[in-house]
Amino acid sequence: MKAFRIFPMVLLLAGSAAVTTAVRAAGPPDTPVAIQKLLSQYGCLACHGLVHKQVGPGFAQVAARYRADPAGAESLPARIRNGSVGRWGRLVMPRQPSLGEPESQALAQWVLARPNP
Repeated sequence: MKAFRIFPMVLLLAGSAAVTTAVRAAGPPDTPVAIQKLLSQYGCLACHGLVHKQVGPGFAQVAARYRADPAGAESLPARIRNGSVGRWGRLVMPRQPSLGEPESQALAQWVLARPNP
């Protein structure tokens, strides 16, 4: 009888682990759902780590570079939409032509709010 009572708890824990893994894949726990959706939809985490470089710089590294630079902070949404090359060495940030201005603004604000690495 006790085994039957434990079984549903095991299923609950297994389901909970799957949800936790899915959330971590989309961003840190404090990431709003709308930002998680954008990160997933545009494949941001395929190239960018949350803190450290993967293919491109980590979001925390981008924040550290552009947070204090007013011109950089203003141009970040355009760089997200239009792509860039040469800002982080020979890396190419691909264009995101289907990303709108409000979404790129939201992503830029979220990136700039990342803590320093």
